[in-house]
Amino acid sequence: MFEGIYFANPNFLWLLLLLPVAFVGHLFTWKKKQSVLKISSLSGFQGFSSLWSKVYPFLFGLRLIAMGLLVLAIARPQTVDVSTRTKTNKGIDIVMAIDVSSSMLAQDLKPDRLTALKRVAEEFVADRLSDRIGLVVYAGESYTKTPITSDKGIVKAALRAISFEGLIEDGTAIGMGLATAVNRLKDSKAKSKIIILLTDGVNNSGFIDPKIATELAVEFGIKTYTIGLGSNGTALAPVGILPNGEFKYGLTKVEIDEALLKEIAQKTGGLYFRATDNKKLEEIYAEINKLEKTEIEEFKYYNYEEKYRILVLLAFGFLVLEWIARNSLFKSFI
Repeated sequence: MFEGIYFANPNFLWLLLLLPVAFVGHLFTWKKKQSVLKISSLSGFQGFSSLWSKVYPFLFGLRLIAMGLLVLAIARPQTVDVSTRTKTNKGIDIVMAIDVSSSMLAQDLKPDRLTALKRVAEEFVADRLSDRIGLVVYAGESYTKTPITSDKGIVKAALRAISFEGLIEDGTAIGMGLATAVNRLKDSKAKSKIIILLTDGVNNSGFIDPKIATELAVEFGIKTYTIGLGSNGTALAPVGILPNGEFKYGLTKVEIDEALLKEIAQKTGGLYFRATDNKKLEEIYAEINKLEKTEIEEFKYYNYEEKYRILVLLAFGFLVLEWIARNSLFKSFI
């Protein structure tokens, strides 16, 4: 019954402690006020008992109830309805540039590099509730898989659909991938523009030098986080294609141009990370998620509904009831 009810002036509730004291004091003073009639014998009055005489001492209880209700009213009981509205001021635009060359099918991450990346990247997208995200994929050349959008369902579906099917020329065109990502973000009005560039190799394709693409990112104020993906040493990776069209796997040396990736990150104000296994890849995306926080303003609106009016009306009713009873049924009592 009282769930969700709060008192604006709870200190007044201490006055309720005076009510039992007042009732006990009334009983003592009432007995002293009673008239005494001395007679020789009460035998003629035996068997007679007046209900009203027993109820009369408690008539004062109506007044106490009214006083208690008034105390509660003074304490101002009320319910509060809180509504919340959030506002994101411009937010962050993010483009993930993903290497989809055949080497991304290497199995040093489980079940392979590309599948492990897709799982972690999808969780990252789900956590960026207030940001816009786009996808760029690259191998020997690059293209935009998804323009920056706030529709996370589209981005996650596009991530799940990424696969190596020889649709674009094989190779690793880091400069092309970075330049395409910069092109997607250069006109953005977001307060922060971010590229997450991931590769597992060295720049060996494309007609745009990675250093030129880096200068473009700096010019447009785009921070770039770079990730080198692959274990140290060798990894089981595609080395050829069998007559049935499937890949032939063999141990290959893991070669990542870490110096280039560090230079890109340093010049654009980002950071370089190395992911050697699934757990490390998850930690890297979690770290980037923490570093790039979107400022969200939260507005709370409080709607107070006062409940004291009904208590005042009840108190008035009890006082009227006591006055009527005292001046009618109990009028003959002294």
